[in-house]
Amino acid sequence: MGKTGLFDLEKHFAFYGAYHSNPMNVVIHMLFVWPIFFTALLILYFTPSLFNLPPIDFSLFGNNVVLLLNFGFFLALIYSVFYVCLDVKAGSLAALLCAISWVASSYIASRLGFSLAWKVVLVAQLLCWTGQFIGHGVFEKRAPALLDNLAQAFVMAPFFVLLEALQSFFGYEPYPGFHARVQSKIEADIHEWQDKKQKLLV
Repeated sequence: MGKTGLFDLEKHFAFYGAYHSNPMNVVIHMLFVWPIFFTALLILYFTPSLFNLPPIDFSLFGNNVVLLLNFGFFLALIYSVFYVCLDVKAGSLAALLCAISWVASSYIASRLGFSLAWKVVLVAQLLCWTGQFIGHGVFEKRAPALLDNLAQAFVMAPFFVLLEALQSFFGYEPYPGFHARVQSKIEADIHEWQDKKQKLLV
């Protein structure tokens, strides 16, 4: 049974899906969304610790890793909790990926140092965002979701592509009938958008 309000997965997925119905655009987002999240965490590694919380220092594969409980950690935590609340199974996998991204980005950031890290992040972000805008302009032929709902587009993007991959490769759905109901809402949204677009051209 679906949830309502802030954790209404059908509503969130239908909103994002209406802007990502072209298969090629979906593939492009699958390739670029998580690297955007990863590199955002990488640069946020250099933000100060929240509430003067002590760092977590441990060894990984013989290498010392220092995890800072800063804005990067807070972002990964918020995303993780939100995804689990949306759907426990897929959300737990997404939360695991968020945790892995936080640890791995922290390790890489500590090795690169800020002077090199920001350049790597800038190049990666430009490449990934360019790819996504090409996906929308060339294949989807519809402006990105972030132009209509910035917060929802940014928060839902990593979970959307993960859920899309789980559905495509493993036939997963949060509950029976989920994808049929979402697809119906997506088609209705696209039809409404096309009608508005047509009226503007008349």
